[in-house]
Amino acid sequence: MLELGYAPLAELGFTDIAQPHMRELVRTVHESASLAVLDGGDIRYIARVPTVRIMSVNITIGTRFPAYATSMGRVLLAGLDADARAAHLADVRPRPLTRHTVTSVPELARVVERAAAEGHALVDQELEEGLRSLAVPVRDAHGRVVAALNVATHAGRGTAESVRGELLPALRATAARIEADLATASAHHALGAGERVGA
Repeated sequence: MLELGYAPLAELGFTDIAQPHMRELVRTVHESASLAVLDGGDIRYIARVPTVRIMSVNITIGTRFPAYATSMGRVLLAGLDADARAAHLADVRPRPLTRHTVTSVPELARVVERAAAEGHALVDQELEEGLRSLAVPVRDAHGRVVAALNVATHAGRGTAESVRGELLPALRATAARIEADLATASAHHALGAGERVGA
């Protein structure tokens, strides 16, 4: 019976696996959820489940933002090995997208190190005024960070720390469920070339 369940799961692509878990996350926290990968110096959205729109930019699949100013970008940078992370930070030229954006490369390096140590990143109005986002890594069966999952909320929803306390457990639980399904699918059938996250 387990094999019968594995068969359809193995045919699913990465975003197909993630979407049901993201929808459940949105139903639980009542905030939008997104999944992104690192693409050069940017993050690129590969899945999104919206709730109330809180950004001025209409985010669709393929939308890109600078990695340095986003929670998902910082989680993805934190998932790189030390050499790759240093190379990325050596090339980045942060510009102030809002009055809150971290534009000092040494400070950005410290923020990314903290994300690596804590296993999540919170960005408070650095990409857009009024927008706060919290992200966690999504790992493949080998433990490599291949994507980032986030929830975005209005900055008026409590303090940054209260939002972390409210949303982080659900976000981590969702990432764990995606990772479990991804590991099952990978063990039984290689994902299609178009769905090889992090390739």
